[in-house]
Amino acid sequence: MRILVVEDDDKIASFVVRGLKQAAFAVDHAPDGETALALAQSTNYDAAVVDVMLPKLDGLSVVKRLRASRSTLPVLFLSAKSSVDDRVKGLQSGGDDYLTKPFAFSELLARVQALIRRATQAPETTRLVAGDVTVDLVSREVTCGQQRVELQPREFSLLAFLLRHAGRPVSKTMILEHVWDYSFDPQTNVVDVVMHRLRAKIDPDHQRIETVRNVGYLFRPHV
Repeated sequence: MRILVVEDDDKIASFVVRGLKQAAFAVDHAPDGETALALAQSTNYDAAVVDVMLPKLDGLSVVKRLRASRSTLPVLFLSAKSSVDDRVKGLQSGGDDYLTKPFAFSELLARVQALIRRATQAPETTRLVAGDVTVDLVSREVTCGQQRVELQPREFSLLAFLLRHAGRPVSKTMILEHVWDYSFDPQTNVVDVVMHRLRAKIDPDHQRIETVRNVGYLFRPHV
């Protein structure tokens, strides 16, 4: 899943982006409202975390313009302003939730997950299971068979993405867009490199992850 973080404070932006990546999200960062609006109108995001006070175009205006274009992107506002009037303005401008600074990342993550759950009308899960492979998105533990497997952050995100689409082929482009948070040359072999490392750890016999010719990869839910 892909999240847009709109925050002009470098320290806060780094804190939020890093935390969301560790929670297996792909993340784009916009430092101002104009950049945020352009990204939100050209990219398919699952949710956005938007600071209210931004340079060039404030967060309220960004969301108002998105709603005017009929965007249903779930939005969590961040603000140092905590009065009832400020929260009401945020919600009336089209925001779905409002979190005041300072905040605990665990609360921000829970609110983002709740927004996505409501938007997709799907139950939120903290565990992904396909066959004998289990991924715990909270503890970041991975088990294959009955054995715990240690994965690097990018390997973990790739496996989580494959499990979310178990039984369905996913292209390398889809993987790049949702596992990596920036654009690569379509000819890059970065997906193949990380996939090779992941297979060595959980699928050395190529029984779980199938290479689909001219398409990409498919994780078999049952081996």
